[in-house]
Amino acid sequence: MSQLFGPRANTIGRIVLASILVLPVAALALHVLLMNSPYVTGQTNTPEQPVPFSHKHHVTEDGIDCRYCHFDVEKSAVAGVPPTQVCMSCHAHLWTNAAMLEPVRASYATGVPLRWRQANRLPGYVYFDHSIHIAKGIGCTTCHGPVGQMPLIYQARKLSMGWCISCHRDPGRFVRKPSQIFAAEWSPDDDPAQIRRLLSQYLISTKHLTDCSTCHR
Repeated sequence: MSQLFGPRANTIGRIVLASILVLPVAALALHVLLMNSPYVTGQTNTPEQPVPFSHKHHVTEDGIDCRYCHFDVEKSAVAGVPPTQVCMSCHAHLWTNAAMLEPVRASYATGVPLRWRQANRLPGYVYFDHSIHIAKGIGCTTCHGPVGQMPLIYQARKLSMGWCISCHRDPGRFVRKPSQIFAAEWSPDDDPAQIRRLLSQYLISTKHLTDCSTCHR
């Protein structure tokens, strides 16, 4: 009388049962890894620009304050990009014939703005206001990374929902003294008393910082 199941039936059965348990977990883990990868978050994204503008040169080497170019950052939801006239306030006198600056000169002559591309992009359903973060002592490099060391601007942080919420839950790790908000180099203060003073000074309360309507309006 022939056997209904062969010698390998038990092994195959175990593999099938193990797969039923392992595959959903593996699929979930793969999904989490993918959603946190630079492919999805855009982290390290370095968009091509009309001019290879170096923040490292302008910020660190020349000592230009962020607000000279991003002059709306303290009063507007968007930091803004400088009009060509701001570029030419220097480059009408410096490097006037540099080949790489030809698009800037052409823009100034024709009045057609340069088309700068955002390196740090948030989804359209996310509301982010630069001015309130500056007003509450959050510095540029907290979100934008070490801009003063970037020959070409790129997205340094994940800018994911979890990344933002981690700050909203514990903003004390990131608040700075007013004089340090626009500093290209900054290290967190480890003094709990100082952190409490800054949180009090900026009237920061975490009570509603993680409410959905804070970022989704």
